[in-house]
Amino acid sequence: MTKTILITGAGGNIGTKLRAHFTALGWNLRLLDVTSGADPAIQQADLSVWDDAWVRQFADVDAVIHLAGRPSPDTSWEDIQRYNLDLCMNVYEAAVRRGAKRLIFASSNWAVAGHRFDDFALTTDIAPRPVNAYGVSKLIGERLGRSYHDRAGLSVICFRIGYCQRGENLPGAHMNWGKWGQLMWLSDRDLCTGFERSVAADQIGFEVLNLMSNNPGMRWDIATTERILGWKAQDGATPTLTAEIIAEEDTARQTRALQSRLDGLDQSRRW
Repeated sequence: MTKTILITGAGGNIGTKLRAHFTALGWNLRLLDVTSGADPAIQQADLSVWDDAWVRQFADVDAVIHLAGRPSPDTSWEDIQRYNLDLCMNVYEAAVRRGAKRLIFASSNWAVAGHRFDDFALTTDIAPRPVNAYGVSKLIGERLGRSYHDRAGLSVICFRIGYCQRGENLPGAHMNWGKWGQLMWLSDRDLCTGFERSVAADQIGFEVLNLMSNNPGMRWDIATTERILGWKAQDGATPTLTAEIIAEEDTARQTRALQSRLDGLDQSRRW
């Protein structure tokens, strides 16, 4: 069945891949980005500033796929406030006001990055533990989804998206964040079919779901994602551990342990 989809951040890495996949399905696309990149199909819009010129694009779509925002874990609090918080609130509000049937929010595993060196399964109902402003912004985006579902009846899926690189997106030792990064690898195929099923799945209220490939030894729960969406990860890769990666892992583990001890100090004494 033909769908009408609005993609924010349509010119970015994930937006470009989803656009090609949805076009091949014959779906109708409305594309928004802060810059058009000389692409006439993309409407240039700063979604952090409410404007009916872009809000009207949300009217009666089957799904809004919200990818726009600053994507780097090093993003400043100033940019997070405008491009990941104000912008996100505008997108949710536009979706509700214009009668969008569903909103699919690109969250991130940075919302639980503080659990990197724990030993339990990473389901989406564990306590969040972001370690930077970017991770906090993604957690807030998820909670906005919960609120808009509860108050306005909007169907919302929040994907904690795995590691999906630009271009060829091959797994391996070149990836950042050591073993942790490789274990959350998400192939282009699994990315696209996951989002396809998130649009097509019936009777979704509010869900936070992990989205990565079926990588041997990973801690992320994707069985819930497969069950709820009727989706199946087709790809997977075993991490490649070099001596350099093993050393980096050990350093990161020690740093995390030190930070945890500092976090445990009495706040009144620290401030």
